[in-house]
Parts: sequence; C-alpha cells; structure tokens
Amino acid sequence: QAQLVESGGGLVQPGGSLRLSCRSTENIFSFSVMAWYRQAPGKQRELVASIYGGGSTNYDDSVKGRFTISRNRANNTMNLQMNSLTPEDTAVYYCSGHRGVTYWGQGTHVTVSS
Repeated sequence: QAQLVESGGGLVQPGGSLRLSCRSTENIFSFSVMAWYRQAPGKQRELVASIYGGGSTNYDDSVKGRFTISRNRANNTMNLQMNSLTPEDTAVYYCSGHRGVTYWGQGTHVTVSS
C-alpha cells in the first residue's frame, strides 16, 4: 500500500513562489495518474493539476501559466512549482496517486498573505 507525504508548504507573500513535493513509498512512475488537489477554507476540494503515466499534464484554468506539475525520477517525487501566487491560492494542498485505488497524502498548508 502506497503512502504519500507532501512537503514544501508555508507562508508566502503575494507574487511569490513555492515548490511543493510529494514523496511516495512506491515508484512514482507506477501510478497511472498523479495529481495535486487543494481545499480552501469553507470550499470543496478541487483539482489543481494532474500528470499521467506518459507525462501529459492538465491544469485548472485558475493556475494555467503559473503552476507546473512534474515528476522527479531520482528523488521519486511529484512536484508542483507555484509562481505568481495570490491570496486565492491559499489552501491545504493534497497530492494523490492512482493505481487501482487512489492514495492521498495528509496535505500541506499554503498561505498567501502580505
């Protein structure tokens, strides 16, 4: 059973950047799809970005051009580079991976505030 652990969250000023990482106990490339979700206070969890086994990616319109999802074979991590952050990006960010079943991390907090 895979375990996913996120890291990299924190407090950043508007316009700043953060890089989230998701480390897996299983080979990152063994998942058919991996994704980043986020849940802001009082809102439902939403899909931010996803990356498929072949490397294709998808992004929510709200983050296109600002966020980049990637996988690192050497570190066995999935990453989310977040640039030009706004207060609307404040949320708990979760990574997920699917291979037969969907696995979730525990989440990492991102706060964008001056």
